[in-house]
Amino acid sequence: MTPIDRLNAIMARLRDPVGGCPWDVEQTFQTIAPYTLEEAYEVADAIERGDFDELKSELGDLLFQVVFHARMAEEQGLFAFDDVAGAIADKLERRHPHVFGDEAARADGAAQKARWEDIKADERKAKAQHGVLDDVPVGLPALARAAKLTKRAARVGFDWPSTDEVFDKFVEEVAELRAEIAAGDLEKARGEVGDLLFVMANLARKLGVEPEDALRGANAKFVRRFAFIEAELARDGRTPEQSDLAEMDALWDAAKAAERA
Repeated sequence: MTPIDRLNAIMARLRDPVGGCPWDVEQTFQTIAPYTLEEAYEVADAIERGDFDELKSELGDLLFQVVFHARMAEEQGLFAFDDVAGAIADKLERRHPHVFGDEAARADGAAQKARWEDIKADERKAKAQHGVLDDVPVGLPALARAAKLTKRAARVGFDWPSTDEVFDKFVEEVAELRAEIAAGDLEKARGEVGDLLFVMANLARKLGVEPEDALRGANAKFVRRFAFIEAELARDGRTPEQSDLAEMDALWDAAKAAERA
């Protein structure tokens, strides 16, 4: 029995209404979806940390999510795991005509990626998804979806000529946010915060930066520097609650200096 056959057999056993695991039997596509997203993030985290033993484990967890969804679909007569594997195999061959067909390869990776997007656009038309933004998944993290939406719109010419215009829009959105805060209209301020984040996602795209990756890096940096603050305070037998903003801000600067050294 191959490892994937074994995994499918284990999943079938877990989902067996008689003798299976009650928790697994109760799950649906909707209840499992959050776990699928969580496992994808844990894969990204292992890659970010360069922990390849952990990456092997996390990829297994993510594969299990695929098997779980496929098993539930098979129970409903929709499709099975082999259909999932077959669908992605067909898609890869279709989207790489320069490898599996007669089409010549493009000059470089960027040109080949542009051709990939053309092929995807043709696939959308075949599925009657005629709107430019039709198949940008709603379930994506909001920041990643914002970048993908602006990227898709830019392909048809709806884009700022340079980053200068994006910065101008950023300044405009900051002013609007300040105005709503000053007016005490927190609901409108909430909308302006969203507009500001959308502009930043657009700026990241213009710079060739993945906003989710950039924010993950900023989160890691914050955790690292705050841990430095906690460690320094612990030398005196204190906690952050026993400090004040001025002292912690000074320690934050010390953490930054230590990283640059």
